[in-house]
Amino acid sequence: MTDRPNRAKSDSTWVDRIRVQGARVHNLRNIDIDLPRDRLVVLTGVSGSGKSSLAFDTLYAEGQRRYIESLTSFARQFLDQLERPDVDLIEGLPPTVSIDQRSGAVNPRSTVATLTEIHDYFRLLYARTGIPHCPGCGQAIRRQTPEQMVAGVLAMREGRKVLVLAPLVRGRKGEHREAFEAIRRAGLLRARVDGLIVEMTEDPPKLARNRTHHIEAVVDRLVVREGIRPRLAESIDLALKLGEGTVILSAQTDEAWDDLVLSVKYACPSCGTGFEELEPRTFSFNSPHGACPTCNGLGTLSAFDPELVVPDRSQSLAEGAIAPWRGLRSGAQDDFLLDPGLAVLLKRSRLTHNTPLAGWSEKTYRKFFAGDPELEYAGLTAVLELEFAAAKTEARRTALGHFRDQTPCPDCEGARLRPEARAVTVGGLTIHELLTRPLPETRAFIANLQFEPGLRPIGLPLVPEIINRIEFLERVGLGYLTLARGSDTLSGGELQRVRLATQIGSGLVGVCYILDEPTAGLHPRDTGKLLASLEQLRDQGNSLVVVEHDEATIRAADWLIDLGPGAGPEGGQIVATGPPDALVVVGQSATADYLRRAVASTVPDARRLARSPGSIEVVGATDRNLKGVDARFPLGTLIGVSGVSGSGKSTLVNDVLGRGLRRALGTGGPKPGAHQRIDGLGSVDKLVEIDQAPIGRGPRSTPATYTGVFDEIRKVFARTREAKIRGYPASRFSFNVKGGRCEGCQGQGVRKIEMNFLPDMFVTCDACGGQRYNRQTLEVRFKGLSIGDVLDLRVDAALDVFDAQPKVRPGIAALHEAGLGYVTLGQSSATLSGGEAQRVKLAAELGRPASGRTFYILDEPTTGLHFADVDRLLKVLHRLADLGNTLVVIEHNIDVIKTADWVIDLGPEGGDGGGRIVAMGTPNDVAESRESHTGHYLRERLGLPPG
Repeated sequence: MTDRPNRAKSDSTWVDRIRVQGARVHNLRNIDIDLPRDRLVVLTGVSGSGKSSLAFDTLYAEGQRRYIESLTSFARQFLDQLERPDVDLIEGLPPTVSIDQRSGAVNPRSTVATLTEIHDYFRLLYARTGIPHCPGCGQAIRRQTPEQMVAGVLAMREGRKVLVLAPLVRGRKGEHREAFEAIRRAGLLRARVDGLIVEMTEDPPKLARNRTHHIEAVVDRLVVREGIRPRLAESIDLALKLGEGTVILSAQTDEAWDDLVLSVKYACPSCGTGFEELEPRTFSFNSPHGACPTCNGLGTLSAFDPELVVPDRSQSLAEGAIAPWRGLRSGAQDDFLLDPGLAVLLKRSRLTHNTPLAGWSEKTYRKFFAGDPELEYAGLTAVLELEFAAAKTEARRTALGHFRDQTPCPDCEGARLRPEARAVTVGGLTIHELLTRPLPETRAFIANLQFEPGLRPIGLPLVPEIINRIEFLERVGLGYLTLARGSDTLSGGELQRVRLATQIGSGLVGVCYILDEPTAGLHPRDTGKLLASLEQLRDQGNSLVVVEHDEATIRAADWLIDLGPGAGPEGGQIVATGPPDALVVVGQSATADYLRRAVASTVPDARRLARSPGSIEVVGATDRNLKGVDARFPLGTLIGVSGVSGSGKSTLVNDVLGRGLRRALGTGGPKPGAHQRIDGLGSVDKLVEIDQAPIGRGPRSTPATYTGVFDEIRKVFARTREAKIRGYPASRFSFNVKGGRCEGCQGQGVRKIEMNFLPDMFVTCDACGGQRYNRQTLEVRFKGLSIGDVLDLRVDAALDVFDAQPKVRPGIAALHEAGLGYVTLGQSSATLSGGEAQRVKLAAELGRPASGRTFYILDEPTTGLHFADVDRLLKVLHRLADLGNTLVVIEHNIDVIKTADWVIDLGPEGGDGGGRIVAMGTPNDVAESRESHTGHYLRERLGLPPG
């Protein structure tokens, strides 16, 4: 780590530290703390101890408030509505920038390239240095002035023979007598017809009418030498006039002649198609000037998927093979089955309505969906699309939507751009081909670009800008991504690191960056790259405040602040502060105990493999970067899927296995990733996928509502004496319907303030004080608490309040078991991290009865959890596995991997360097693999000798 000199201290200005006095935000207990400036400061502690309250709700909130205070009077009119952090004093606070994991609104148009602004440089590069081609015939289109054409000929080797030709006919059938007449009127003596020079006489050459021909007028024949400039310029001018802006220069090379087609306008010299001049907006899929007109720049279209519409081809039309109409009396179905065009199609193929669709030929089956204009048959897809568009009820529209899937745009094939933009190349590659390459390949391609002399002043300055930004992405461990990757497919950790790379590239100095678990989603092998990037930001003269649970990050900090000792009311205190090494030696906290290895996750005495009833096997998975993967998933066990970032874990588990299970269970969903087959799917009767996607988009979605426990809480309030006297049903205590809710905020507890110059802001409703309900509803009490008070209860506290309520307690207990005892029942889903949202979903499943044949898929459930909380989560996972369920956990946390029954380790690297199974077996088996990066860390945690 870089050893940095101490700055001069000043008690009056606090230039070397950020001083916080009397912080009481959320559960912070009037704490006083000094944070060194221009240092890497890590906040750690158990989940719910107050880390985010100090970092984001105190430091960042105050920095944001001070920024808005510096703006115009238009901005300051909102200041009275901005809640000031509950803190006595903050001194020495630099401008703050928050880089968190919240994705905000998912924008399907956003990609890694647009997030990092690399796409802007690519658009400029292609607009100014790209070579356009005709989308129809592929002919290169070069616009040059006549002076540039003359200079090009004079630059040829002296003594070289050159023909100046004017194209008159390009690939058209006919005798073309009018073309020969035009040549004679121009006073020219020769023409080139289909590659052969012919003399012009009174009788023009006779051409075959039914063959395509190429006819050019020979304007001049020259030998390159000094003194030909005037004659050459005059000949080129005449050729451009006859050829309507296009000239062909045919130069002799040995015994052959090479043609160079030049034009003074953007038009294809072969087919005559004209094009607009290239501009940066031509390559923007967010602009109508560049977006593909078919998909409007999205790259995909939503359409009915034949595999979902007809899931079982062993059935016939008469038996209800068409799933969207199964069990319904649909006029569209009756009209379709009686369609005369369909009857002719079936008759020609010798089929009937009673023939199973498995017996149809593929050609007939395709026409069955796509239609046949010759038979005046529209096709099943068109009929379903018409019904979808004309659906009278939202329920029917939703039901039909289950049979639709996102498919690549048939015109742009996912490139998002219009044909003219897709046909422009730089160095032989189109912009889409370049953006879809792995980052290292893209960087190498840009670094090796060679520009023509006239384009160097434009292209060369763009090269280092692009390379630097790509290198920033690689430094934060994202080298496995492509620039075309959609931001809506990134995890919270990946999105945060993309933003971090952008900030590194901005070169700002004197800023306080506040980060929320930047190592989320990173394999321990890649953490070092991220730490080097954080240290680079620090060494530029910035302060970094990082909320983190990762051991390597904690040990690399310049200054460590440990909050706790517990969560919620038991937290909010400074347990220890100082250099990490000193705290490890003398610290008395859960963090210090773990760093000293005083406590550790225990390895099960016995694995469950012996009692596994069978397995699910994925055979020949080749989706994305997977290279013919064969993976075995033993049933009734806890399975860890590990590997470095980008090695193919999510592709194998989510895109291949998860989607395959969904379709096998008849629940629809997107098409599974490419694979040969999946064996053993019949052993599962339920699939539960628990990812880090938000549980809701606004304040109405909360842990209590998502898990369903709030429905039972409302019934408890409806049974109180006061509610019965007033005649309040359970619906009175819902903040989503009129009656009991506050109409000032419509039950949200906050009001949205639209700000033209900043993202929309939410402020506490002044009518209900954030309690969501009107005064009359809040007067109903249960154990002295109103329904608004209950929503403000932490999960741990709610356990005591509802201890005697058998229908309420299991749901709250499930939240507690999932490590969410510190969150409130009514906490807005917008404030939950990806890991917290995932554990809310896990809690919702824990509260439901399990069949013992349920297949769970979890994507990094330990995100946002302290070491102590990981142990609690592991107990929940093992309890589910003990009941006979199968759990597949995509995880980088070695403490989780070492307790698994079975481990599938992919790699060895990310992107094209991954996609293979490096090791598969028990954790001890993986630890013995010398090729496995995960095995290296497992050996240490399992206490095995170094390999």
